[in-house]
Amino acid sequence: MTSVTLDPDHCSESGILPLEFVEIWNKATGARISTYVIYGEKGSGCCVLNGAAARTCQIGDEIIICASAYIEEHQITEIQPKVLTFDRDNSVRDRLFYDVDTMQDGTMTFAVRDRSNGRNA
Repeated sequence: MTSVTLDPDHCSESGILPLEFVEIWNKATGARISTYVIYGEKGSGCCVLNGAAARTCQIGDEIIICASAYIEEHQITEIQPKVLTFDRDNSVRDRLFYDVDTMQDGTMTFAVRDRSNGRNA
């Protein structure tokens, strides 16, 4: 089976659930896979591709892991998706979130904000 093993601490902070399906994109090769999450050892910082997924990345490759949900358009302003960025040792570097607001004329604004200070990133 193909899966990805992630640190439960990182999953908790980003909102990723065990067995949730995620998309993984390799920034170096352009490889894209869909798989599910298995929780690894708490506090380990692990990010391990298992099974066939392991052939799509090499140690040191930068990847993007994307969990998503289908929502109604009116709900877009109610959620604030979290974005974590990591250092080379898989420790959290940045805690960001997406912020969408609807103006009085119905247009939407979008900003990426830093979770630690509320400012635009």
